[in-house]
Amino acid sequence: MKKLIPLFFVLLLLSPLAAAQCPAEGHTVVMKAPAVSKTSTGELVGVATDFVITVAPGTGHVYVETWPLAEVDMQASARLAAEVAGKVLGVDMSKYDVFIQIKADSPIIGGPSAGGTMTVGIIAALKGWKVNPKVMMTGMINPDGTIGPVGGILEKASAAHSVGATLFLIPEGQRIQMVQQTKKKEIGGIIQITTTSKRVDVAKYAKERWGLEVKEIGDIYDAVFYFTGHRIERPRVPENIRIETSFLKKDAEDDYKNTTAYYDEVEKELKDSSVSYDTYTTLQAALNDARSILNESKASLDQGMYYTTLSKDFQARIAIRHVQWLLSVSQGGDMEKLLNQVDSEIKADEAFISNLTIKGTTMLQAIAAAEERIEEAKSLLKDARKYYYQNDYWDAVSNAAFAYERAKTAVFWAKLGERYATGSEISREVIRDTAREYIDNTKLVVTYIESMFGNILGNDLLDKLNNAEQYYEDGKYSAALFTAMEARIRSEVILDTIGIDNQTILQNKLQRMKDSAKVAIAMAQSKGVYPVLAIAYYEFAESYEKKGDIQDLETAMIFYQYARETATMFLTQVNAPKIIENITSSVPQIAIPGNESSTTSREPANTTSTSKSSSSVCGPALIVALAMIPLLFRRR
Repeated sequence: MKKLIPLFFVLLLLSPLAAAQCPAEGHTVVMKAPAVSKTSTGELVGVATDFVITVAPGTGHVYVETWPLAEVDMQASARLAAEVAGKVLGVDMSKYDVFIQIKADSPIIGGPSAGGTMTVGIIAALKGWKVNPKVMMTGMINPDGTIGPVGGILEKASAAHSVGATLFLIPEGQRIQMVQQTKKKEIGGIIQITTTSKRVDVAKYAKERWGLEVKEIGDIYDAVFYFTGHRIERPRVPENIRIETSFLKKDAEDDYKNTTAYYDEVEKELKDSSVSYDTYTTLQAALNDARSILNESKASLDQGMYYTTLSKDFQARIAIRHVQWLLSVSQGGDMEKLLNQVDSEIKADEAFISNLTIKGTTMLQAIAAAEERIEEAKSLLKDARKYYYQNDYWDAVSNAAFAYERAKTAVFWAKLGERYATGSEISREVIRDTAREYIDNTKLVVTYIESMFGNILGNDLLDKLNNAEQYYEDGKYSAALFTAMEARIRSEVILDTIGIDNQTILQNKLQRMKDSAKVAIAMAQSKGVYPVLAIAYYEFAESYEKKGDIQDLETAMIFYQYARETATMFLTQVNAPKIIENITSSVPQIAIPGNESSTTSREPANTTSTSKSSSSVCGPALIVALAMIPLLFRRR
């Protein structure tokens, strides 16, 4: 009898789960997606993967079954795909379960490049639409519904052709790919290896070689149209939208005035000090740098770029405070006392922010930014103590000054959030849940990029990701959220610009990101949210865009992406969109087969069914149930 107890326990545990895995109603969509596999010699090759996606009434779970299991991690991407599908259609996904089966003939790299495909499949299953088996796509899905960059596009185009696709959708801006060509030449018994980079127009190459049409798409709305022929109306940007930071004008004017006065005060202190010639010239050079930054701040103020003014003042104050505090410790001051004072200030600022009641999404965004800055201040102070123990007073004071000023910006954002507080109270648990999603999605993107390109991201971004996880474990959810967001956006920008040194191409990519940020800000405003953080980032991106060189363009891209992400952060459901039917002239030039279409092993049939879907899902679903138990206990 004892031997039956474990089995009974398992059955008892699985009974509701197994029921959830065998939907009595719902719709199933079958699709193919290209992926990349790595051979034993390290060569990347394209492979086709099969996706069976079922959506049925449920309780908001996303179940994923993959085969083979090696090197496949689709869970985070699948959850994001379900979330985006719900937002696009205005559907509450907590009332549905999503079942995704993925099968490939060989182990594939990563999961995010199929995010767009999964989102299309979930949308089609929710609506009961057929998908065109002649269409395939690659591209990550971003939280706002845009299609993110991926690697291995040439290899994936080959995979699409191999299974009979005639239209291949790729992320916008990735038509031109950089390919590394290696040549070996033997001269007198010595083998000479040379590697060169070559630009390849994927659309032209695929058309000439296979007759495969390659089309760039910017978002999930385009993807759904080319797969199904149904056009979902995009959120519209109001024609009269203005993105400007006049709400910060008084803050910027006062901040510039106070920072300039602080500069004059410290400059006089330096001149009246008894420091040596070497110390004097070093500190005067630091003040000169601060003066240059203040000049930039004044120019920004005159141009009405008020957040940029505040940012420049912040940079200048760090340098000014650095000089003032170095003067104090070099003239017999107590360094330990200085660091303790900064610690007390940070703790007081943290207590102020923690005791605020969050009301409305605008304040929630501002408080999240404030809490993230407090954690950054703590980290900087920790570094300051490390340098102090090493007798490096210069770097110790520099980090202490940075920590102090960073904490004050946290208070600024918190008070700004209070200024725009509206609506009912919001729990900080919302930040926790959002942070978990961002960390998981970032891990997926970073793992994918490393699998494709090696350590091109560098240790800084990997450290950021590790820091985000640590912040989360420590209960610092705002810091975890923004740190993960920064790591993911910077990773995606690297992926989107790798090997590109053509300024025109970069400007085109930047314009698309700028437009996406504008749409996101407009969407937030249409929901009654004034996204102060996103608007500030948008303006800051414009300040770098105006400089025009390649490095500044890439920095502008990052801040436009910050603006896009933060604008819609914490927004939940959107209104159900209009579905434009009876499309004629604009319908894709690929016929969508009906039920009478014949299928072969290269062209799987698309099925859209209700109760019939149970039989096709129920068998492998039990395997999924077993595999997903740890995930269910860990998440929802």
